[in-house]
Amino acid sequence: MKHLTQHQQGLTAVFVAAILWSSGGLIVKLITLTPMQISFFRCSIAAFTFAVIFRKKILQYNCLTVLNSFFYAGVLIFYVIAMKETTAANAIFLQSTAPIYVLIFEPIINKTGYEKSNIITIVICFFGMILFFLGDLTPGQLEGNIYGLMAGILFAAFFLGMKKNDRKYQQSSIFLGNIIVALICLPFIFAIDELAFSDLWMVSFLGVFQIAIAYAFFSFGLKRVIAVEASIISMVEPVLTPFWVFIGYGEVPATTAIMGGLIIIVVISVRTIQMGKALFGRKIT
Repeated sequence: MKHLTQHQQGLTAVFVAAILWSSGGLIVKLITLTPMQISFFRCSIAAFTFAVIFRKKILQYNCLTVLNSFFYAGVLIFYVIAMKETTAANAIFLQSTAPIYVLIFEPIINKTGYEKSNIITIVICFFGMILFFLGDLTPGQLEGNIYGLMAGILFAAFFLGMKKNDRKYQQSSIFLGNIIVALICLPFIFAIDELAFSDLWMVSFLGVFQIAIAYAFFSFGLKRVIAVEASIISMVEPVLTPFWVFIGYGEVPATTAIMGGLIIIVVISVRTIQMGKALFGRKIT
């Protein structure tokens, strides 16, 4: 990427990160292990890869770092359970509702008023979320949808916590979050009778590329682009995740889920762009 400008390198890196993130749904579907077993291997390998990439940066901690790591650990576990229990579209779209909860809770934390445009965004997105729970749900799918929602709520808590903390602690929170998941899920691996090579390479891909390398690309890109650009490009993940699962696994999401997902993505994207323009306007005036 040497021939690209710094900004172009940043945009490319964030896009690559989103592509890697989007691979998770298909791979989780294909692995024959249970969600907790997948989570153990995925996060153990991710933690090791993180240590290799970021080295001393993962050793910087404070109290908020530890709290954020627990939020992140919840996101990691609920993501995998949701992917196994419900459709990939439901799981990733519901996790992508995280910005909604940020709009709800950030004014409470910062003791500021609610903007009218944010209230409208929240109401429309909640309507989109309702569509995931309409129609006939197969056994376990309702629980999977709830896990997807929980992943979104915890992702919002993680995002707010990271904003409150110093940037130098970001890698530590993510590293420790993976360690926490590995420790929680450790007892479940003793139920494995035989670990197929296909499962082993897929959980290795998840740990190395879908978590660790993807974050490295995103971190590199975020230093070279504005936050609104990174947010919009990151929306590639929820769009591509169900597409890869359809191509490689044959899973077809419900029409209501597609409608709900599109509503959420479009509304959040529009609001993100508006907020980015407002912030840019304040900077140049």
